[in-house]
Amino acid sequence: MTTRLGHVAALTASLAVVFAAAGLSAQQKPATLRPSTKAPVAAPPSIYFPGPHPDWARRTPEEAGLDPAALRAAVDFAIAKESRSPRDLLAAHFQTFGREPNDAPIGPFAPRGPATGLIVHKGYIVAEWGEPARADMTFSVTKSFLSTVVGLAYDRGLIRDLGGKVVDDVPIEQFQSEHNRKIAWDHLLRQTSDWEGTLWGKADWQDRPEGDLAAYVKRTRNEPGAAYKYNDVRVNVLALAALHVWRRPLPQVLRELVMDPIGASRTWRWHGYDNSWVTLDGQSVQSMTGGGHWGGGLFISAWDQARFGYLTLRRGRWGDKQVVSDTWVSLALTPTPAQPTYGFMNWFLNTGRKPLPSAPESAFYHLGNGTNMIYCDPEHDLVIVARWIERDAMDGIVGRVIAAIGK
Repeated sequence: MTTRLGHVAALTASLAVVFAAAGLSAQQKPATLRPSTKAPVAAPPSIYFPGPHPDWARRTPEEAGLDPAALRAAVDFAIAKESRSPRDLLAAHFQTFGREPNDAPIGPFAPRGPATGLIVHKGYIVAEWGEPARADMTFSVTKSFLSTVVGLAYDRGLIRDLGGKVVDDVPIEQFQSEHNRKIAWDHLLRQTSDWEGTLWGKADWQDRPEGDLAAYVKRTRNEPGAAYKYNDVRVNVLALAALHVWRRPLPQVLRELVMDPIGASRTWRWHGYDNSWVTLDGQSVQSMTGGGHWGGGLFISAWDQARFGYLTLRRGRWGDKQVVSDTWVSLALTPTPAQPTYGFMNWFLNTGRKPLPSAPESAFYHLGNGTNMIYCDPEHDLVIVARWIERDAMDGIVGRVIAAIGK
């Protein structure tokens, strides 16, 4: 069987040949493919897609051909592994990111619910626990929604070339320094830009600083594409750039082009910061965040997380509609040279089966603090949403669900 990762590896290898012929490395020239202009191929009629919320068909484990006891063990494990962090997420912020300089929240927080999740096999709900209808913070899973909004702009030609410089499309002050002018869209999407500056009162070096703080602030910048660094200030720069490309609020774009087509509920909200307002085309518009590092981000239910996960499992298709191009999904699943277990934000890859040893290498997952996990497994036709668990429990949940499938 040809795996998803095998397809991506072949794509990467082909691009490397092209770049080598031009005297460039894949790191120097980020990959860019245009979506096919051919009419989309309809999904096989045997593939089930749920109707608009709350319409989602369920199957018992027996009806789905799963081991009921093994599936129950997976659910019990997820509940038992609830995060030890406070359910008061503002308090949890000060226990974690509160160690950083300038840690003051500038966006909303809200208390979370209990350990919660859903298991979707072949499109059908086969298990659920906790409070799946509760719209909780999802932290950095927000990044996957943000990169999808960027993908929608790319699919429509609003962004011409992911390897092109952001400043050429968005000539704003955040991309005017000598270093920042070199940054391409691909670098921001892969968190390899090393963007320098301050946005919404937060300096890039204040997010997860490393080693001696004085030396870290004065360090020599990496060339864009050379090094991976998870950094929410730079994610928020991407959100600002995307706002300038779309010239309309990003939550409106997400609702119209993704959430409504996949039948999501009306309970989700995407929050920016108190001070992240800009004037665009004569109107005041709030720029969004790519997570809840200082508050904000997407507040969403497990039901809607599962719909998004199922959309990405089906490579951007929902029923007879190609919501996000297959090309974009392929690019999002292409390993980042500087961090092979990361694609576009926040598509995590199971390269070498190192992150999730119990899962196939073709699996991928959207991940945020909390822990919020949307696990997608094409080989087993499986989506798992697991929220508010200990980070080291991820593989245990996945392995137990796969054991219930028995493949």
